[in-house]
Amino acid sequence: METLFQIPDVDPKEVLNRFFGYAQFRDRQEEIINTALSGTDSLVLMPTGGGKSLCFQIPALINPGLTVVISPLISLMKDQVDGLKMNGISALSINSSQSFEEQQDVLNQLYHGQAKLLYLSPERLQESGFMFEYLKKMNISLFAIDEAHCISHWGHDFRPEYLNLKALRTHFPATPIMALTASADNTTQSDISTLLNLRNPEIFRSSFNRPNIYYYVKQKQELTFFLPDFLRKNSQSSGIIYCLSRKSTEKMAAYIQSLGHSVAFYHAGMDSELRSHVQAEFSKDNIKIVVATIAFGMGIDKSNVRFVIHADLPKNIEGYYQETGRAGRDGARAEAYLFYSKGDLAKWRMMIDQGEDLDVNAILHRKLSKMQQFAEAASCRRQLLMNYFNEKHDGNCKSCDFCLTAVDEYDGTIEAQKIMSAIVRLDQRFGQGMVVDFIRGSKAQKITEEMRQLKTYGIGVDKPDFFWNSVIRQLIQQEYILQSEGKYPILKITQKAHAVLNGKEKIMLVRLKSFDIPTPKNATEDYDKELFSNLRMLRMQIANSQGVPPFVVLADSSMFELCTYFPQTVEELAQISGFGVFKIDKYGNHFLQAIVKYCSERNISSKVHQKVKKTRLKL
Repeated sequence: METLFQIPDVDPKEVLNRFFGYAQFRDRQEEIINTALSGTDSLVLMPTGGGKSLCFQIPALINPGLTVVISPLISLMKDQVDGLKMNGISALSINSSQSFEEQQDVLNQLYHGQAKLLYLSPERLQESGFMFEYLKKMNISLFAIDEAHCISHWGHDFRPEYLNLKALRTHFPATPIMALTASADNTTQSDISTLLNLRNPEIFRSSFNRPNIYYYVKQKQELTFFLPDFLRKNSQSSGIIYCLSRKSTEKMAAYIQSLGHSVAFYHAGMDSELRSHVQAEFSKDNIKIVVATIAFGMGIDKSNVRFVIHADLPKNIEGYYQETGRAGRDGARAEAYLFYSKGDLAKWRMMIDQGEDLDVNAILHRKLSKMQQFAEAASCRRQLLMNYFNEKHDGNCKSCDFCLTAVDEYDGTIEAQKIMSAIVRLDQRFGQGMVVDFIRGSKAQKITEEMRQLKTYGIGVDKPDFFWNSVIRQLIQQEYILQSEGKYPILKITQKAHAVLNGKEKIMLVRLKSFDIPTPKNATEDYDKELFSNLRMLRMQIANSQGVPPFVVLADSSMFELCTYFPQTVEELAQISGFGVFKIDKYGNHFLQAIVKYCSERNISSKVHQKVKKTRLKL
């Protein structure tokens, strides 16, 4: 196995190219790697699929000695160790699923310096004697703490065993620590730095934008008609469908199975052995679809999930972002669909109100209101997501339902005045539903006789409720109307609205010309579908022979490139992302033979020269 100690003046980009087959770093990866190589502590905030692992894996290959990675889940350790080995990198893990003999074998390999990375759970690290007896005898170059938010009581997944990691600084005072997380607010970030005793850490916050994920929101009643056609068109793709409850999860899985698809359900009510089996079969592509509650996904490092569907509304944007982020981790296009109804809001509000801490309930209601605003928005979904995480985005992303749907901008001043006047006439005491019913002249009992005598009652009867709901949402987004937080949010006009009411300012609104979302053109749509199918079977054969999931052998994004550019020599294969030296040497001929045979039979020439060139590998 190749080692980097034979390469003088190692450049991190050379390591990236040689072992992982990529030409360029993403976002702030290179800065983070150089910080680790300098011996400085760091706190890394990077979204799921953003490439956190490379930030410690590349320093591990350049530094002498061993990098110890603290990871909370066995399945995640296994996926990462398998992936590293497939790239020719020596990595080991010690976990509770191994026998005593297996663990002793790992310890023996560590003692003889036969690994560059060791993956451990926080529980295993702190077991009596292990830290002192073994790790102190070794040259530890870096500690990487994955899912570092677990150390904070304010984190969304606090784990008490993480608190004991603060002892690392005491026992290894000279070893740098890298803490990594995909989600941590300011309070949690401060906790991580304090509890891990980080020394003047460099803080890296990467963009939360996942440009390869396309976001769509549809009405809940469309789900029944949407699913059969969508799943039929994506029958070879891996996907996750999220449901609110265990019962609805099992019911949805049974329905999808009745449509003839490979599916399993996954929730916390299942025994751990069955959950592990489902997760393993999903990773290996033996199960194409998993229907899950929000408990699913912890530890999944599956890169080829092509779609995530929320059949029910998530309770907050953080959860929605994390769950949709399980799609497209390989960088290829993925879809995220959310099916929304007011009924889901009522269910969540009822569940939140069962909590005994009123302050916590108020926070949960506020987060739910933000989720509602996202689902009901008449603007760029990506912009709303980025703004929620305090990141600017100009909108017009061309990859969400709003930006892909034809819209018409119009002078909505009169409509805005009607809504604002209705809110004022109702003494700014009611929510959106009541205001819409009032302006449309509803005869419902909740509209009192006194309300019906007001001038603005029924002035919007000429337009449907969805139109007025859209107007209100846009006025909220443009800050002419303020929607309060809590269980029963009410509408009030802002100071900014008075100029509109007085006729001194116009308001421009948008309306959809069509509710049919046009199919966006995707860079991978030009790939050869038949060749992709052939190579998918080849990849599965290789994966089965190695006992690893197919995406570990080769990511979908690399497969798309193979089926777009048709490389026919080893040198051309080196220009395909994901093919490092080790992977070319081990699997290159398998893929090349299949591609050359396919192209010869159809008179197809290589198109690698059309591809933006990678840094050429030293083969």
